[in-house]
Amino acid sequence: MAEALAKITRVEGLGMVTIRADFDRAGEAIAEAAGLSLPGATQITSDGSRSLGWMSPDELLLILPVAETAAAMADLEQALSGEHALVANVSDARAVFDVIGPDAADVLTKLSPVDVAGLQPGSLRRSRAAQTAAAIWRVEGGFRLIGFRSTADYLALILNNAAIGGSQLAPR
Repeated sequence: MAEALAKITRVEGLGMVTIRADFDRAGEAIAEAAGLSLPGATQITSDGSRSLGWMSPDELLLILPVAETAAAMADLEQALSGEHALVANVSDARAVFDVIGPDAADVLTKLSPVDVAGLQPGSLRRSRAAQTAAAIWRVEGGFRLIGFRSTADYLALILNNAAIGGSQLAPR
């Protein structure tokens, strides 16, 4: 049997905080509280242990070590006091997978309408993997995908199936 196109790994130990606010009014406060620069549209910023992804014009997703989640939420809530904003811990509602290897883009291209191979570092795309919502961005050696925890088993199945050895996409 041929070697898998990519290694699919479920990533544990991450905390995730959704932040909804008017970024024109509260962007600087969010950036300071999160410890990261505010990403532009369809972008993600990172310092190695924390990432801040643009999810929509009024929504960001802070991804960080799970042990830092409560403190980050407190910092964000304080920074956004007086603003019409929402800070919510969504850690338990999400499943995270790394797709790592030289053919990782092929694996995700089979499942998503995103031009995965063309994703530049720092770019984030919200789309789908097969028929479930997902966000995808580049990480060292491949890509990271976040989906809903309720679809985690399905995501693992389709990612591993798309990574079956010998199933590379035809050259473009």
